[in-house]
Amino acid sequence: MGHEMLVVGQVARDLVLAIDQMPQPQGSAAVSQRHEMLGGKGANQAVGLRQLGGRVALLGVVGADLVGEQLLAAARADELGTEAVRRRGTTALLLDLVDRAGTRRLIEHVPTETLLTAADVHAARSVIDRADTVCLQLQQPAGALTEAARIARTSGARIVLDGAADTARLRELLAQAWVVRADAHETELMTGIAPDDERSGLSAARGLLAHGARVAAVGVDGVGDLVAWAGGHRLLPFRTDRVRDTTGGGDAFLAGLVTGLRAGASPEAAGGLAADCSAATVQRLGGRPDLSLLRS
Repeated sequence: MGHEMLVVGQVARDLVLAIDQMPQPQGSAAVSQRHEMLGGKGANQAVGLRQLGGRVALLGVVGADLVGEQLLAAARADELGTEAVRRRGTTALLLDLVDRAGTRRLIEHVPTETLLTAADVHAARSVIDRADTVCLQLQQPAGALTEAARIARTSGARIVLDGAADTARLRELLAQAWVVRADAHETELMTGIAPDDERSGLSAARGLLAHGARVAAVGVDGVGDLVAWAGGHRLLPFRTDRVRDTTGGGDAFLAGLVTGLRAGASPEAAGGLAADCSAATVQRLGGRPDLSLLRS
């Protein structure tokens, strides 16, 4: 059975520590909860898509170390395809520090060798060719993204973009994109518009649509997520009553949006599923989603 979707992005070890409050300089804090898991934006998106019923493969890099072996085993336990995961160097580590109020600090150790190269992508061509949807995490190097988009376009796959990219690369990728998603900061980097209300969010989203994307989802700072398409938009307010850790909320949103659209839902309805996925994820510690109950 082939994989319908491929996520091209980061695979890392997530270490999540819950504390009562952030320590002062030279201070310390006791850990009340500790979780270690498969993580990174690419893996979190892939897990969410799988939990929602898709068949999903990963294209990323883990280390040639014990942690890398453990993450591959975890990905297989999550029923993700790992044929295209490359192994070298030391596995990336993401430390998510969260206090009782939901304030978080993210500390990242992402060695250069854990980033994808064009050669990595080219070696995974057969996996890309089997996917009808390819999700590209824009934090990966330009050469890898350009090669992945080229192969996906040649094979007729739909391209999903997540994150921010420099202007020249962005225009090239947006011209090929089916869906683009960005948080408020990434949206400002790409469009020059700070989305802090519905009007500015819609203006930014329309700018992304004008470059070729069919559906644009942008974060509106402190307000919610806005999904826009030709002829319409929907603002989905953040649900703030039960937020525990905002890590992974955007990745879960992307998983819900893509799942809904692939199933033939309207962008408005797919946005509703995406908001439900995000809300469920931010109630948990760490970026790993648990979306099985939202599966149709």
